[in-house]
Amino acid sequence: MKATTIGIFISLLSFNGMAQELHSKNTPQGVLISEGDQKVLFYQKETKTLDGHYPRANYIHPLYDLEGNIITEDFPEDHKHHRGIFWAWHQVLVSGKPMGDSWECKDFTWDVQKLSSVKLQDKLQLHIMTLWNSPDFVIEGNQIPFIKENTQITVHPATDTYRIIDFKIALQALVDGVQLGGSNDIKGYGGFSARFKLPSEIEFISDNKNIEPQNQAIQAGRGMQFNNRISPAQELGVLLVSSTSNPKPNNSWILRLKNSMQNAVYPGAEPVSMSKESPTILQYRLVIYNTKPSEKQLLLWQDF
Repeated sequence: MKATTIGIFISLLSFNGMAQELHSKNTPQGVLISEGDQKVLFYQKETKTLDGHYPRANYIHPLYDLEGNIITEDFPEDHKHHRGIFWAWHQVLVSGKPMGDSWECKDFTWDVQKLSSVKLQDKLQLHIMTLWNSPDFVIEGNQIPFIKENTQITVHPATDTYRIIDFKIALQALVDGVQLGGSNDIKGYGGFSARFKLPSEIEFISDNKNIEPQNQAIQAGRGMQFNNRISPAQELGVLLVSSTSNPKPNNSWILRLKNSMQNAVYPGAEPVSMSKESPTILQYRLVIYNTKPSEKQLLLWQDF
């Protein structure tokens, strides 16, 4: 009887451990990542539109908090081109000519050529290869891709209080004269962005200092906390970190209290050139938490 009880107990432990593993499920639209029966995020592979308008692909939505609440928005009424967790730029140029507008989802397509998921011990990683195209770049009657994007999205297992998701985006020019830039104005927004569900009150913190949003970009630390009421869970917060390895600026932020996205600005209004030989690599980290992190935790999360 005792041996049977022990055996049942071990079996239950094994089952519980397996039930909490990260796993992926392919769908006609993309890939859903879950941990046990808890949804974590959905990667949108196929082009998605709103009644034929604002076509977009290659982004995350929904993103879920630790309680299973959706914390991102897609096609929000105020800015219908915004979408979940995305990386896009107003200025994508070839020899000075605009290639549509990837930020506003105009005359631009993301052709996801390869998508796979890989288990890395207790983590799960998406490998994505995407070609950027536009009807504004045609050779001999054919649209020709001008940037190849290789992205890795690494999902860490959740603890009781937080989950880490890492992004590594490598952008390589396929033709000469490719440049990337943010909005061509005083704000210069563009790059890695998050369209969260925003509450009536939100707190921005960087390097333990409260940050007041401005119309234009703010210089702060590499990490920015969006605190307390991004979802119905009162203690929920999200930390967005720009890696130390990112090209400068990696501490510039566009922040908004309502009706907009939050943006880790790169490169700003002035376009930068993309190389055909070596990719530009941009790395970011999201930490979703449900209790106030300690100073030690914040330092560890930002050691990236």
